[in-house]
Amino acid sequence: MVSVNPFGDFRENCRDALRESITQLFPSISVESFLLDIPPNPEFGELASTICFELGRQMEKKPKKMAKQIVDIMEMDNFPLIKAVTVAGQGYVNFYANFTALSKTTIESIHSLDTTYGFVKTNKPKRIIVEHTSSNPMSPIHIGQARNPILGDSLARLLTARGHTVFRHFYIDDVGRQSAVAAYGYQKLGKPSPKEKPDHYIGLIYTLTSCLIEINRLKKETEKSIEGASETTQLMQRQLDEWLSIAAELEAKHPKLFNQLLEKTMKDKDKQTLVNNLNRAYEIGKEKARVLVREVCHLSLEGIRETLINAEIFFDSWDWESEFAWNSDVSKILNALKKTGYVYQEGPVLEFDANKVAEDFRLKEKLGMKDDYEIPSLTLVRSDGTTLYTTRDIPYTLWKFRIAEEVINVVGMEQKLSQQQLKLALWGLGYAEKAKNLTHFSYNLVTLPGYKMSSRKGRYISFDEVIEEAVKRAREEVETRSPQLPEAEKQKISKIVGIGALKYALVEVDPIKPVVFTWDRVINFERNSAPYIQYSHARACSILKKATKSKRLNFSLLVEPMERDLILTLARFPEVFINSADNLKPSAISDYANLLADKFNSFYNALSVIGAKPKALSNTRRALVEAVSIVIRNSLNLIGIKAPLRM
Repeated sequence: MVSVNPFGDFRENCRDALRESITQLFPSISVESFLLDIPPNPEFGELASTICFELGRQMEKKPKKMAKQIVDIMEMDNFPLIKAVTVAGQGYVNFYANFTALSKTTIESIHSLDTTYGFVKTNKPKRIIVEHTSSNPMSPIHIGQARNPILGDSLARLLTARGHTVFRHFYIDDVGRQSAVAAYGYQKLGKPSPKEKPDHYIGLIYTLTSCLIEINRLKKETEKSIEGASETTQLMQRQLDEWLSIAAELEAKHPKLFNQLLEKTMKDKDKQTLVNNLNRAYEIGKEKARVLVREVCHLSLEGIRETLINAEIFFDSWDWESEFAWNSDVSKILNALKKTGYVYQEGPVLEFDANKVAEDFRLKEKLGMKDDYEIPSLTLVRSDGTTLYTTRDIPYTLWKFRIAEEVINVVGMEQKLSQQQLKLALWGLGYAEKAKNLTHFSYNLVTLPGYKMSSRKGRYISFDEVIEEAVKRAREEVETRSPQLPEAEKQKISKIVGIGALKYALVEVDPIKPVVFTWDRVINFERNSAPYIQYSHARACSILKKATKSKRLNFSLLVEPMERDLILTLARFPEVFINSADNLKPSAISDYANLLADKFNSFYNALSVIGAKPKALSNTRRALVEAVSIVIRNSLNLIGIKAPLRM
């Protein structure tokens, strides 16, 4: 019998057996649902229930006595996946699996379902948008930002495998000062053709221009300030000194472009105002500004797309933030918000009272806030008439809900407040259901020991550079372990291993925790890493290549503790998958893949497969190894990592 969830079937056997006995003994008691937990020690079986403690309280009876009564009348013949049931402690009911039956069901199901094993389909499929990456297009994706596309891609893969219709969206953040800064510099340089990968080139122009603008601004402000050692003057002087130091670094690295840009912008006494004017002109859609900024964006996006394709991350839709400003959606939302009573004018600035919405609809607890927490107001429109990112995000969110029933925004945890304000704006506008179906999937930062990243200051390590280094380091390992492989095969495996290593390193840490990126942890063939899991898969494939496949299997011969441990781990994969997909936990899949690799390597080092006697045992162990290879591959695929056949 093919099962989509072997351990789930065992769990149902246990649940049904308990329910039947309880109903027979206590017909007046209604047992709707109860937990069956995995015991902390295998000696206590594969599942255990505490239901007798609850029933004992209800009926004023001793749990241990009730448990014995329940176990004594159980009809075991009706439940083929249960071998035995015992009473433990003061009333625990412990279930032991029939390993012959569970092994047969698990291994045969994995072989039969193959690429779909573990991917249990939901009974309530939805249309879901996963919006991720959405980086500003004025610089390349750097390692500090790379966690976003990798997590977003993993979520999309999980939800698709669960049976949902998933749309992957990239929100192009082209409205705002960063775009105007890069476009100003690009125009001053005479709109040059990129001398390198376009996103890196535009990123360099953005960094150089930002530096010159900041120096110009700080010099003017320092000159205007009152002479003396005031705290404000000292602060500005320190900032100016820092930017002058950055300018020296940039000039040393890029002398020709730096001096060319310096010369071209020298005549502009107020660079800040010119950039602000360009920013306003682009947001309201003036033709010259539109053409200029879009040209810069398209150049940079060409490079960003190339990076993402190299990492095998793809999108269904690229959504321009500016479109929602130009098609009047933003102004319509502003007018609608003004009618809610939650918007007020504070001088020239338009504010949204997020706290009042939360209080009126009693939302603070739902949003994980204390009752006495004062939610800051959301600035909708600045004094210069430009809107903020979150303001523009409101119409974009409503547009996404025309396509999907649920929206997941993969956004860093530093944006927690703005994502809460976005939800509250939807609530204030009367879109309560949409607000409930909007999820902020937050994640913490990626840091490099002793290195602080900043795109504006040009201090970052691009995702492209990290991919290149990962592939290079993987190549060194492949060369050491498999020098006999053809050159083309070495290159292919090195890319699979290098990119897989990066993805795993950014997924396996719980999203709420920061990732400290170090190469000795990322490229590691001996412990918790993608190369380690991939190498385990290659080991399994090596056995399969040498051992002849046979239908003469005897599952009763799999009696070693390591074999049983492997079978249980394989049988539990569908439940791990369901939990990971339904609760948006891609790190649970990486943990599982590593656990399975650990258990397989223990088996590999201790037990013979090809030379096992009798022959039926060798055949059955080979079938077990094949099942392991399939599940390792399937689990890695869920987080966007390939499983090579050899390394």
